[in-house]
Order: sequence, then structure tokens, then C-alpha cells
Amino acid sequence: MNRRTILTLAAALLLSACTGTGAASKGADADAPDDPAKVSGTITVLTVRTDLVQDGTMDKYAAEFNKTYPKVKVEFQALTNYESEIKIRMNTENYGDVLLIPAVVEKDDYPKFFASLGSQEERREKYRFTDFTTVDGKVYGQSPVGVAPGFVYNKRVWKEAGITEWPTTPDEFLADLKAIGSRTDATPYYTNFAAQWPLTSWTYVNGSVGCDTGATTELAEGNPWAEGADLRVGDTLLHDIVKQGLAEKDPTTTNWEASKTRLAKGEIATQWLGTWAIVQFRDAARKAGVNPDDIGFMPFPAQVDGEFCAVVAPDYNQAVNIHSEHKEAARAWIDWFTDESGYVEDNLAISPLQDAPLPEVLRPYEVQGVKLIEVDDAQGAKVKQIDNESEVGIYKPDYRQDLVDLARGARDGDLDGFLDDLGRRWTDTQKSLGS
Repeated sequence: MNRRTILTLAAALLLSACTGTGAASKGADADAPDDPAKVSGTITVLTVRTDLVQDGTMDKYAAEFNKTYPKVKVEFQALTNYESEIKIRMNTENYGDVLLIPAVVEKDDYPKFFASLGSQEERREKYRFTDFTTVDGKVYGQSPVGVAPGFVYNKRVWKEAGITEWPTTPDEFLADLKAIGSRTDATPYYTNFAAQWPLTSWTYVNGSVGCDTGATTELAEGNPWAEGADLRVGDTLLHDIVKQGLAEKDPTTTNWEASKTRLAKGEIATQWLGTWAIVQFRDAARKAGVNPDDIGFMPFPAQVDGEFCAVVAPDYNQAVNIHSEHKEAARAWIDWFTDESGYVEDNLAISPLQDAPLPEVLRPYEVQGVKLIEVDDAQGAKVKQIDNESEVGIYKPDYRQDLVDLARGARDGDLDGFLDDLGRRWTDTQKSLGS
């Protein structure tokens, strides 16, 4: 039994242990408060934003929240390794009042762990992304921000290399990285291999390459690594970047926090991440005393009918613990944080509100005519099931670490064999599940 199998089984056992207690409360709702003055209680809000808890920003949000809900006390717990820590806590009923829905929980199991926020029919009139947490017509989570994948890059460095237009194909992108390598002192691309989680961002090329709103359904029904499929295109580009010596020399020594400052200063040219990273890299630029406007953002180098595309999707979704004794207060926090906190503006993010404009940082997307699409997530639960049972792990870093190792010669094999093996394991699992 390999390490990945053991981890998968351990996670399943931990979560299945609380299925019985959750089932007793199945269908519980966290209704929106009618009168803020009557809402009371102390709630614990779990977050991955350790930086905002440490610097007092989250306490400032809570203080503003208390102007509307004076009888609710908000306490924050920031988890450094959220996914690992939360799956252990969810073996009990004590996993906060408000938490971020972890990837380890199967979508069909949301009603066992989270209180409903209302019907999808009602909520989708106001909010984007409701289908990502909808089970049997009820919505169980709400993200305060939307994100789109893309390359965070240093515009000054790219300009110094003589590049003035976004590349439109993977080959053009590789040629641009080669120009950066030969004409500047910057590392053309940075994998953030050692941090692991940034590698999972490459899964979100899915939908953007082919400009396909049905991309998730295709994952559920087809081979993600077939010739021309989005994930094969993305994984091939990552492989070729490393294979051609356009990334850092030793991926095992990368440093996520340091990479922000290094890219801001022009020591690194490019990283594949998401819109959520822009504010962090611009902050790093200010702290380093360099121009934050040098931080740019570009879509994946592929076009359909002459247009770039980018998938807009929710970041972590906030949910109410079904066991919370203060569901009304927890629901009040989620609604206020999404609608009124200013968190989305502070993070230069895409608003989950249907009628909100794009943030200023995506103005170049409007100018360049980048088409923003939302992918239908109706088959999202099936994709996660196939992913878990096949042990491929498209939402985990392992296979892309293997891919990088293959590209740098630290692993035997060739690219076609590697990707074909992923596709075989995926489609075999589909067949076993009757997909």
C-alpha cells in the first residue's frame, strides 16, 4: 500500500467517523437574521489567512461587523496547513462555527457537515458560483471572492527582454521565457515546488485552454490527458518549462514567501498562480521599495477564435458548522463578510456578487478582450470521486511534483508515458464507477 493510498484511507476514516453525528442534523439550515440587534453569541471563524490574523486585519473586520451585530463576538483561528488540520478536527463536532469547506469532503456529504444557506434558486439571483456547493437544490457554502488562474509576472522584466505582447500559444510562451533567460538576469519561471500547493494551480488551466464551460463535465466523462485536452496542454507546458532549463535550478529549495519579493524585484519573471496572488505580490513590492505596478497578470497562452479565455471560480467557500450552537450569528458573519466587509476590494479580487464590476487589476483583461467564463460544476462531485479513487490527485501536488522531477531528470520515463498513465488510471476508474 503506497503513501497516497494510506493518506486517502486515513482521511476517509476520519470523516466517516463523524457521519453518524452529522446525519442526525441533516437538513439543518442557517437562516439569515431578521433583526441584527437580536443576534448574539461567540463564534469561532477558521481561516487560512494567517497573515491577516497576525497583523490585526481580521480583528478590524470584526470591529466593523460589530457595528451591525453588537452582540456577536468573533474569534479567529488561522490554520497554517488548513487541509491537514481541518480533516482531523472534523472527526469531532468542534470544527469552528464558520469554516472553509475543505477539499477532502465529498460534495454529496456537505449536508452532513454544514448547515444550508438557502435554496440555489434564490441565492443564484444575487451570487455567482452557487452550483459549486449545491446539493439537492440547497447551497452549503459561499465564497467571499472569485478567482481566475493566470501568470503573475514582472512587466518590467518582460519588457526588458523585448516582449510587448502576451504570448498566444505555449510555444510562444516558451520562446518568451528563453528571451528572458538570455536578455535579463531573472529566473524566467519559478515552480514553487517545495511549497507543493502552488503546483495544484495548474489544474485550473482546465476550461481556460479550450474556453469550455463544460470542462468539468469532460473531466467526469472523458480522458483529461487525451491529445489536445486542457490538462495535457497545461502539464506539457509545465514539463517543457523545466525540461528546457527555464525554471529555477533546484526546485527542492524554492521558498514561497521569498518568491513574492524576488518576483517583485525582478529576480523572478513569472509564476502560474491566480488573481488572489496579485495583492500579495504588490504588497511585497511596496515592502521591498520597488514599483508595485510592475506586477502584471496574464492568461494562459491559448486562444479560441482569436480570444483568450479565463475561468472564474470561487476561492474557498465559507460554511456554517451544522453542529454550531450559534448558526444565526455564523450566518450573519458569512453574509456580512461577503456583501459588506470590503474584503473583495481589499484583495483586488473578483466579487461573487452578480452585478459587481471587475477589479482594477483585471482592466488589462478588458482591454485585451479576455473572455471570462464560469464552468458548470454539476459533475464536480463525480470528478472528485474519480480523482480520489484513481489516486491521480489533480487537486493535490504529488503528480505534478513527479512531473517536474521527470522533466529535470530526477525520475525515469518520458512525458507521453507519464501522461498516458494518468489517463489510463483515470478512465479505468470511470469504468469501475460506471461513468
